Amino acid sequence: MVEENSKAPEKSVQDSTKSQIPTKDGGAANKNSAVKEAEEELSEEDLKLKNNLETLVERLLEDDTTLYEPSLAQLKELVRDSTSSMTAVPKPLKFLRPFYPQMCEVFDKWNDAKLKSIMADTLSVLAMTYSDEAKRDSLRFRLLSEEKDVASWGHEYVRHLALEIGDVYNEQVEKEAGDSSEPSPEPAATGSKGPLNVSKEALVHLSLEIVPYFLKHNGEADAVDLLLEIESIDKLPQFIDENTFHRVCQYMIACVPLLPPPDDVFFLQTAYSIYLSELQLTEALALAIRLDDESLIRAVFDATSDQVVHKQLAYILSAQKSSFEYEGVQDVIGNTKLSEHFLYLAKELNLTVPKVPEDIYKSHLDSSSKGVFAGTGLDSAQQNLAASFVNGFLNLGYSSDKLIVGDDNWVYKTKGDGMTSTVASIGSIYQWNLDGLQQLDKYLYVDEPEVKAGALLGIGISASGVHDGEVEPAMLLLQDYVTNPDQKLSSAAILGLGIAFAGSRNDELLGLLLPIAADTNLPIETSAMASLALAHAFIGTCNGDVTTAVVDNLLERTASELKTEWTRFLTLALGILYLGQGDQVEDVIETISAIDHPITSAIEVLINVCAFTGTGDVLLIQDLLHRLTPKEKKEEEEEDDDEEEVAELEDAVEQEIADSLNSLKKGEADNDGDEKMDVGEESQKDGDKAPEGEEAKSKEEEKKTQEEEEKEYALIDELTYAVLGIAMISMGEEIGKEMSLRHFSHLMHYGNDQIRKTVPLAIGLLSVSDPQVKIFDTLSRSSHDPDLDVSMNSIFAMGLTGAGTNNARLAQLLRQLAGYYSREQNALFITRLSQGLVHMGKGTMTFDILNDAQVLNKVTLASLLTVLVGLVTPSFMLEHHYLFYYLNSGVRPKYILTVNEEGEPIKVNVRVGQAVDTVGQAGKPKTITGWITHSTPVLLGHGERAELETNEYITYASRLEGVVILKKNPDYREEE
Repeated sequence: MVEENSKAPEKSVQDSTKSQIPTKDGGAANKNSAVKEAEEELSEEDLKLKNNLETLVERLLEDDTTLYEPSLAQLKELVRDSTSSMTAVPKPLKFLRPFYPQMCEVFDKWNDAKLKSIMADTLSVLAMTYSDEAKRDSLRFRLLSEEKDVASWGHEYVRHLALEIGDVYNEQVEKEAGDSSEPSPEPAATGSKGPLNVSKEALVHLSLEIVPYFLKHNGEADAVDLLLEIESIDKLPQFIDENTFHRVCQYMIACVPLLPPPDDVFFLQTAYSIYLSELQLTEALALAIRLDDESLIRAVFDATSDQVVHKQLAYILSAQKSSFEYEGVQDVIGNTKLSEHFLYLAKELNLTVPKVPEDIYKSHLDSSSKGVFAGTGLDSAQQNLAASFVNGFLNLGYSSDKLIVGDDNWVYKTKGDGMTSTVASIGSIYQWNLDGLQQLDKYLYVDEPEVKAGALLGIGISASGVHDGEVEPAMLLLQDYVTNPDQKLSSAAILGLGIAFAGSRNDELLGLLLPIAADTNLPIETSAMASLALAHAFIGTCNGDVTTAVVDNLLERTASELKTEWTRFLTLALGILYLGQGDQVEDVIETISAIDHPITSAIEVLINVCAFTGTGDVLLIQDLLHRLTPKEKKEEEEEDDDEEEVAELEDAVEQEIADSLNSLKKGEADNDGDEKMDVGEESQKDGDKAPEGEEAKSKEEEKKTQEEEEKEYALIDELTYAVLGIAMISMGEEIGKEMSLRHFSHLMHYGNDQIRKTVPLAIGLLSVSDPQVKIFDTLSRSSHDPDLDVSMNSIFAMGLTGAGTNNARLAQLLRQLAGYYSREQNALFITRLSQGLVHMGKGTMTFDILNDAQVLNKVTLASLLTVLVGLVTPSFMLEHHYLFYYLNSGVRPKYILTVNEEGEPIKVNVRVGQAVDTVGQAGKPKTITGWITHSTPVLLGHGERAELETNEYITYASRLEGVVILKKNPDYREEE
C-alpha cells in the first residue's frame, strides 16, 4: 500500500503538468521534487479532495468487501458533482487518472454482479478522458452496467457515448457487408479487455435511452444524428412532443439535401409523420408534395374536417398546379380565382393602367442614331414581333393593353409565323382569365392559317393552369384542330393544350394526343410537339404510355430524322416525365441503351439529371463535370491508337525478319534464278490486290465520316445536358449552388463552343428571378462575346435572372445592349425579349423554382427547361419563336394576399424581410431580418419572408405565401 501511495501523487502531478505518466523506475529525487511542486500548486480544498479520492480507491483495492459499495457510492457522488458542468477537465477526473488501470483490474476480479454494475457505471465516465480512443471503453463499460441513469452524468458524457455508438455501429455494418459468412457477434462485451463485440440491437437499445435526454436538453440535432447513425430514424416520432417537434423537423428537413438516397426520403417521411401527428397540416402538405405521393396529400386533407383548413391547403396546391382532386375545394385547386386575386393586387398597387413596350425600351434616352427606330426602315416585322412579345409579357394577366387588343391592324405589321406569336400574345395578356377566349374567337374565322394558329395558341395560354373540373373550354376549342391537315394549326393546337394543361394529368388529353405522339409516320416535329405537351401534362408521373410512345419514336426514326433539333424535345419529354423521380428512372435508361445510335448517352444524361433535380447529388455532378472534359477522352483514344500502331509496326517488322530468314534459307537450297522468279511473282500478286483495297478503304472512310458526324451531333447534346444538369441538381442547396457557379466560370474559360453556349443558360436557370449583381455582371460580360450565339444566350439569361423583378440596373444594362446590337436583328430580338421578361407583369411575377418551404415547382422548371433546351441552337428558337410561350405555363404572381374565412380580401400589416435560416439556433430566433412593414396585398421577392405584425389575426398557414386565410384572434387585446 505504501508503495502505491508514493506513486499516486507523482502521477497526478504529471497529469497536472500535462506530461505523460512516468515509468515505475523513475528516480527518487525526481519524485520528491514533484511531490513538493504538486503540494505547492494544489489549494487546501483540492488537496483534501485528492486525499479523499485516493482513500476511496484504496478501499476498493483492499480485501474488505463491506467497504466496496459505500466507497463506490461516494466516488460516484464526487465525480457526478464535478461533471455537471464541463467547462474544464473536472478535478476528480484529474486526480483519479493514475488509478484507472488498477480499477479496471479490480473490476475484472470481482464476481458480485451488483458491485460490478456500479463499478462499470463509474469506469464508463472515467474512460471518457483516460481510455485510448480505439478501445471505446466508455461504451464497453456502459453496456456492462445495469444502472439506468445514463443522463445523470451530464451532457458531455452522453454526447461522448453517442459518438462511440455511431462509430461501433458503422464498424458492425462494414463487418457484415465485408464478410456475411462470419458467425453473428455475441450480445455484449464481458470484460474490460479484448475486442468490443456487441450486437446492433444492444446499441439501438442504448441509443433509445439517450435520445429522450437529448430532446429534453435542446439537443434535437444530436438526437437526429444519433438515430441516423444507427439507421433508426423511424423510431424518432415516439419521443417527440409539442415542445420539440418544430426544431426536430426543421433540422431534419435542412439535412435532406446533404443525405444520400434513400436516407433523404426517410427523413422527409419521418418529418411528415411528425407534422401530421402534431396537426401542422400546411407543413405536412409541403413535405407530401416534395415526396410526390398523392396518398400522403389525401391523408393531410383527411386529418381535419374543417372546410377553411381544406381551402388553405388547396391554395398551397394551386400554386404548384397540382392535379390532386378533393371534393369541396376543386375550384380553388383549379386556380379559378387566380385572375380575380391578381386583378385585386393590381388595383391595390395602382398597376391597372396598361403599359406599352416603349415604356421599357425608353428609346428617347438613347441619343445615338442607332437607338431611334420610330418611323425608320428599321421598324421591321421582326421588331414588331418583339414588341408583341414584350407587350404580352409586360401586361401578362392584366386583361388590358394599348397595343394589340384594340388594334386589329397590329397583327398584320408582322409577317408569316410572326403573326402566330402576335395573336398568341393576346392570350398572355388575358392569362388565367377565360374572357380572353372571346377576344381570340374572332381570329379563328380569318383566312390566314398563321393568324388562326395564333388564336389557338392564345386560347391555350389564357387557360393556362385554370381548370374548373366540369368544363374545360381550352379542350373543347382546341381538340378539333389537333388532327387538322394543316401542320401549322395542328402544332399550335397541340402547343396550346400543352401550356393549358401543364401538371394537370388530364386523361382526356392523353387519349387525344397519344396516337399522334406514337405515330412514327408523322413528321418528327409533330410527334415531338405532342410528346412534349403530354410530358408537361404528366410531369414527374413516369407515365408508361407516353414513355413508350417517345421511346418508339427514338427507336424507329432514321438517323437523318434524329439529326434535327426536334429530337431534343423528344428526349426532353422523357426527362420531364421522370422529373424528380430518382431511382425510378433506371428501367427507362435500360430500354434507351438498346437504341443503336450515339445519341443514347445524351438521352441518359438528360433523364438522369431530371430524375435527380434539386437533390444536390455530388457524385452525379462529378460525373457531369467528367463528361465536360472530352479533350482528355480524345487524348486517351489517341494514346490507344498510338499504342495499336506501334504494336502493328512491331508485328510487321517481325514478319519481315521472318520472311527474309525464310528466303535466305530458300536461297541456300535453290539457285538464284528461281529466287528472283519467286520475288517477281509476289510483287505481281501484290499489284493485283491493290485496287480492291483502295475501294474498300474509301467505303470505310465514308462510313467513318458519317459515324463521326453522328457522334459529334450527339456529343453536342450530351455536353448541353451535362451543363444544364449541373444547375438542375445543385439548385436545391445553397453551397452546391455557389460551387456550381464557380465551375461555370471555369467552363466559360476552358470549354468548347457548345459548352460556352450553354453555360449562360445554366447560370440563368440557377438564379432565375433572383437578380444578384455578381451574376448579371458575369452574364453582361459574356453578352459581348465574339460568338453571337453565346452573346444571345447570355442576354436571354439576364432576362431570366431578373424575370418579373423590374430590376433597375438590369433594365439599364439591357437598354445599353439594345443600342449595341441595334444593327444585329436576332440579338436585338433576344434583347427585347429579355427586357419583356425583366418587366414581366409590371414586376409582379416570378419564375422562382423553389418556394419558402423548399418545394420544387415542377411545372415552372419544365417550362424553363423547354425554352432553354430550344436555345441550345438560338437560330432554331428564333425561327420557332412561338415556343417561348412555354414560359407562360410556369409563371405565377409573387404576392401575399390575405383573405378572411369567407374568401374576401382583408388588409393586415405584415413585416417583409430577408429570410433567416434558424435551424439549430437556441431559443426563439427571429425568422426575418431587415424588415419593412407593409399592408397586404404585398409583393415578395426571392429569399424574402413575411410575418404578421401583431397577433390580431391567427393564420391558417404556417408560412405567409400566396393566398393566406386569416381568422380573428379571440384573445387579442389592442395595446393602448
